[in-house]
Amino acid sequence: MASNVNPTVRRRRLGQELRRLRELKGMTAEEVAERLLVSQSKISRLENGRRSISQRDVRDLCGVYEVEDQRIVDSLMEMARDSRQQGWWHTFGDIPYSVYIGLETDAESLRVYEPQLVTGLLQTHAYAEALVQGALPETSAAEIEKRVRVRMRRQERITAEHNFLRLWVVLDEAALRRVVGSELVMREQLEHLIEMSQLPHVTVQVLPFEVGAHPGLNGQYAILEFTDAADSSVVYLEGVTSDLYLEKAQDVQKYAVMYEHLRAQSLNVEASRQFIAKVAEQYVD
Repeated sequence: MASNVNPTVRRRRLGQELRRLRELKGMTAEEVAERLLVSQSKISRLENGRRSISQRDVRDLCGVYEVEDQRIVDSLMEMARDSRQQGWWHTFGDIPYSVYIGLETDAESLRVYEPQLVTGLLQTHAYAEALVQGALPETSAAEIEKRVRVRMRRQERITAEHNFLRLWVVLDEAALRRVVGSELVMREQLEHLIEMSQLPHVTVQVLPFEVGAHPGLNGQYAILEFTDAADSSVVYLEGVTSDLYLEKAQDVQKYAVMYEHLRAQSLNVEASRQFIAKVAEQYVD
């Protein structure tokens, strides 16, 4: 069974603490790597939370940083142990974007800009299935089914009575007009989008074509924010073969400002619902 401990978040917190200890010691990642006879890239991956951290890694690093307080060492060792547990998504096998799922699962709020499609957390089953089939034409039926099931499982954060995810979505008009699956699938998807937008913790705005050039022309992105002050916000950029996670404060701030411009240029919430409903009517019953 999946543990309540989120291994992705544990790795991230542990990596942040190890980076803090290194910086307090005044050492570079290269110097630490030389002391431990490992690659500099390993130290970087440990610190950014993209690699599992063993208790041996923690012990060795605490030795290099000369951490004398055993309580700190014990706390870091416990975090390392927790970080190797499995989250709910591991029960589905290998998931290419598992790091993102781990972050999303623990996030308090999520701001998303989608230029081409309805965001995954608000997709219907039929839309999600048709989307995966179209985007990954050489994918097996079993893999498509798995990806759709994972997507539906992620949506439980939206419909949960407690600890729900606060979601703000800006959708480009293109996402409403691109027919995914069939016109019937699209009508059902847009009606579902309107229904979900009625939830008090879900906000959907449409960015119409008439706006012209805008700050989101470079593509989709998401900003994840967390309850725990120790967890810095993350900007997620999805790629074809790899994803990018930005955590530096200046990077996050830049994307946050861009998002404010997108929200300001979009239709307001009620006008967006009316716009979506009008587009939905254009699809067959």
